Amino acid sequence: MLACAAVLLAACSNTPPPPVVSSSASPVSSSTTKTPSQVVVGVDDVLGGYNPHNLADASQVTSALSQLLLPSVFRPKDDGSFELDKNLMKSAEVVSQQPFTVAYTIRPDASWSDSAPIAAEDFAYLREAMRDQPGVIGAAGYRLISDIQSREGGKRVEVTFSKPYPGWQTLFDNLLPAHLLKDAPNGWQGALATAFPAVGGPYSIKGLDTARGEVTLERNERYWEKPSALDRIVLRAADQEGTLAALRSGNDQFAMTRTDGVGLKRLGELGSAVQLHTVARPTVAQILLRPVSPTLSDPKVREGVTALIDRGKLITEAADGGPSDKLRADAQVRVPSAPGFQPTIPAPGPPSAADPVKGEELLKSAGYTKEAGTWRKNGKNLSLVVASPAKQEPYATIAKELTAQLVAAGIEVNAIAPQPRELFSTLLAMPVLNGIQQTTPEGAGNVGIDIAVIGQVTGGADVASALASSFGCRPDQLADKTKAVVPGNPLGFCDPALQPSIDAALTGTTPAAAALSALEPELWRRNVAIPLFQLADTLAIGSGISGVTAGPPMVGPFGSAVNWTRGPK
Repeated sequence: MLACAAVLLAACSNTPPPPVVSSSASPVSSSTTKTPSQVVVGVDDVLGGYNPHNLADASQVTSALSQLLLPSVFRPKDDGSFELDKNLMKSAEVVSQQPFTVAYTIRPDASWSDSAPIAAEDFAYLREAMRDQPGVIGAAGYRLISDIQSREGGKRVEVTFSKPYPGWQTLFDNLLPAHLLKDAPNGWQGALATAFPAVGGPYSIKGLDTARGEVTLERNERYWEKPSALDRIVLRAADQEGTLAALRSGNDQFAMTRTDGVGLKRLGELGSAVQLHTVARPTVAQILLRPVSPTLSDPKVREGVTALIDRGKLITEAADGGPSDKLRADAQVRVPSAPGFQPTIPAPGPPSAADPVKGEELLKSAGYTKEAGTWRKNGKNLSLVVASPAKQEPYATIAKELTAQLVAAGIEVNAIAPQPRELFSTLLAMPVLNGIQQTTPEGAGNVGIDIAVIGQVTGGADVASALASSFGCRPDQLADKTKAVVPGNPLGFCDPALQPSIDAALTGTTPAAAALSALEPELWRRNVAIPLFQLADTLAIGSGISGVTAGPPMVGPFGSAVNWTRGPK
């Protein structure tokens, strides 16, 4: 059925697919067959999923694949600003202020690899998912969209917003093939879980073997713009030792890898043959003390638990001397690699540094007593569920150390590590009623999460959108408080007192810098999020490749892959 749909869509398109070379063409002699030009890139792993809009899938390989395979309306430049991607678009401009409306004109020849046109339905599909689905990255701007109209056979898209949105250029990146995904089994949660059904970039998937740890990409012969200089790119997973060996031998032309202090030192020992760069991600490792938890809904308990946490030790253990160790996230929204970053964390004292005496005083004032080394209230232990995504670093290390600290302080901990998609789409998205998460009946497999150790995507050019996506309410959360609703963020945070200031920043009524100067102290006082450090990879460029750079801030090198060539650096 999907194949039929693709044929029908292609038939409706104004742009025919590129011609397919007939199989009757004269074969080329094997003696003159050219060896495909290939680059091998070392990465940490290639495990799915690959949806760049899901927090559960956020990883270096997902970012790389999205840049190579998916179309975007705007792309970041080296200075961090955005520019229209004319490989996909003819234009994108604000055409009305009341109501705020943006018109997008897509190139007539832009199409998916199955020949279906890239069109308005792809915009509408992404908007609906980002508005409605839990665990997505940067939902706030999409929630302002009130209408999408398709014009000119789907090649002109008119997007109307309920309020002005200065950050509109951050929307509609990494478009997905709606014609293949909108009616697919498992819906949005299954989208790109294991593969890409169609692509709209300069490369296509030749093979994706998670067991071997290898993804093979080949030039997309149906790409309508400049063809890639390379025939093939191979992403190959290896541990730190394997990556070093592959760079040393020249089997890997470059690597993007998470390194610790030892790994950085050993990479440096490779000498001038390998150029090293730190590539920060737009992701901050955080501890979320969820106020929708029945236990942590008490501000005194949250503040007491915060005072018992040794944040410095968590950072030291998890960053382990790697590049993230120098990117301590001492603010709630802005990331440390951003120009002009200024710490806002209160100091001295929690959460900057642990204060066990203060922590004990706060727990006592909340009605707890310490009996035989364990905090108890009304005959029950103070027990917290600490969750982190399964087999993902640095979160597993952080959760292990955090658990040890809380247990040593007399708090009972149930540490769980569910699969990432279950964590973000189900457990952290339980409906909230009267400010408290509504867990399912016993035996249904779901448990209320008190503390989440996850990565929050808070970086990027538009800090107001990051603020609203991380701490803002969903529109329906404030409309009817008697109705259980899915929270607007993994934290479950929705503060009616702060929401007007968040909205003012998002819509440009208040400059983002002014809004943050007032909101950051309030967010610290709520004791709901303890940011630790910004994630960062080490880019090691070896011999045998030209054209690779560190790329735009928090994006990485893969956006320039069409220009990579084999040969001396």
